[in-house]
Amino acid sequence: MRYRPVVLATAALVIVVVAAALRNAAVGTPDAKTTEPSAPASGPSNAPAATASGVSASAVAKDAATPPHAGVLIQRVPHIRQKPDFCGEACAAMYLRKLGQPVDQDYVFDQSGLDPLKARGCYTPELATALRNIGFRVGPVWHKIPVAGADDALDALWQSLYADLVAGVPSIVCTRYDERPNTTEHFRLILGYDARSDEIVYHEPAEPQGAYRRMKRATFLSLWPLKYEPSQWTAIVMRLEPDRLEQGAAASTFTRADFAQHMMQLRPKIPGPAFTVVIQPPFVVIGGESPAVVEDRAEGTIKWAVDKLKQAFFDTDPAEIIDIWLFKDDESYRKHTWQVFGDRPTTPFGYFSSTHRALVMNIHTGGGTLVHEIVHPFVAADFPQCPAWLNEGLGSLYEQCHEAGGRIEGLTNWRLVGWRREGGLQDDIRAGRVPSFKTLCSTSDHQFYHEDRGTNYAQARYLCYYLEQHGLLRKFYRTFRQPRHRPHGLPDAPSRARPQRHGRVPAGVGRLRAEAEVLSGRWTRLQRWAPRASRPCTGRPSVGDVCGVRRPAHNAWARAGMT
Repeated sequence: MRYRPVVLATAALVIVVVAAALRNAAVGTPDAKTTEPSAPASGPSNAPAATASGVSASAVAKDAATPPHAGVLIQRVPHIRQKPDFCGEACAAMYLRKLGQPVDQDYVFDQSGLDPLKARGCYTPELATALRNIGFRVGPVWHKIPVAGADDALDALWQSLYADLVAGVPSIVCTRYDERPNTTEHFRLILGYDARSDEIVYHEPAEPQGAYRRMKRATFLSLWPLKYEPSQWTAIVMRLEPDRLEQGAAASTFTRADFAQHMMQLRPKIPGPAFTVVIQPPFVVIGGESPAVVEDRAEGTIKWAVDKLKQAFFDTDPAEIIDIWLFKDDESYRKHTWQVFGDRPTTPFGYFSSTHRALVMNIHTGGGTLVHEIVHPFVAADFPQCPAWLNEGLGSLYEQCHEAGGRIEGLTNWRLVGWRREGGLQDDIRAGRVPSFKTLCSTSDHQFYHEDRGTNYAQARYLCYYLEQHGLLRKFYRTFRQPRHRPHGLPDAPSRARPQRHGRVPAGVGRLRAEAEVLSGRWTRLQRWAPRASRPCTGRPSVGDVCGVRRPAHNAWARAGMT
């Protein structure tokens, strides 16, 4: 009997614990474990770092004495881990997903109007603009906290934030990331309050598994005010009360957010302020000439070529953003290819680096190589199985080009008569060094690039040139791109003996074969015909048009793109 009081006391304690657990579940709080956020490897930054620590000891003591509120939690909000410097965008995207919007953090950034060239995510003004444009009532954003009355002002602001939570409205707040002196500032999504443990419940965008994290309310109130001035602090809060939400959708092409993220990676590579950056989708152009010249090249050559090539051939853009580096002369070209990429170029004109996803150009030699190399990422995206002879034939065709009837059109160039009028395709034809079309169009990539490369390039170029002049190239490319119409090689003449191998021959390919038959043998017809083309090349290029005939050349090599 002497143990009865102990048994009764133990039973009473169990009842109290169970009741408390049931009450905790009723208010919908998450797991009672407290997980303090830890600093990421590279903390997100949205403003100058704070220079002071938390609120006063009296404020914390007063806050601790404040009667606790009831617990509240906005549940089933998915977590999205932020992209670099997109903490605010990720917070907004999380709640938009809760509201059924199929959007992401890139969509939020795109509503802000922020210039991607700034190479950062949204600061508070841009994030507030984005939220309003999406259709949220954000309310007052910046709240001044006089240091003399900071305790009362912060408590009143917390009461307002808590009242919104009770009404089902979360908020994005900007706080210092943690209590380190030189910490960064960071956006978090506030979703609830646990009355039992006096903890703020929030989504942490900077870390994986960052959903429903917890932070002591006293710690939160210490991190919240941003201390830019000695006499008053600033607290930032953006309410996510839906008003008339615009229906968003995920983007299918590169957006401003994609370019902003790309610029964050690119910016440290740019050698200095002498370089101008222009976004020209799907490329980013970095040029060492004057801003006006770089912008003119981006618009007059790159955009023009992209628009015309897509009009003629390509339905699919490159899968990745590609940089185009335009170095102003040979010295800059060689110096900066080593400084930026660690490369020693083997050509004086330019090259494509798949490793660095970059077109690297000595633009002093003209724009021919530039347009040639622009073709290749589009072919890779639009026709991944494209054989080398067609890929390089198209690229080489537009080394020398202009606009005719609203379309891009290749012109004859140095590959026909040779550099300094020797070693060109015509000389190879006379010497009997040119293989048949069947051989050319059956080459593997290795054979094309490593076996008689110069002749292969020239032959492929002028086959494409002849087809374009006869109105067949565009139709052939689009038909040949379809797997069921793609032969293993292009025979010199139509063949009825291979219907099972090649399948049905479309009209465009059949006509091409007929034209190829005319052109087969030793290319005698092409020899007679090519000099009568619209802009014959007489050997070494003269000062005149850079591709597109849209600008004067900068030197006597302007018409001579080489790979």
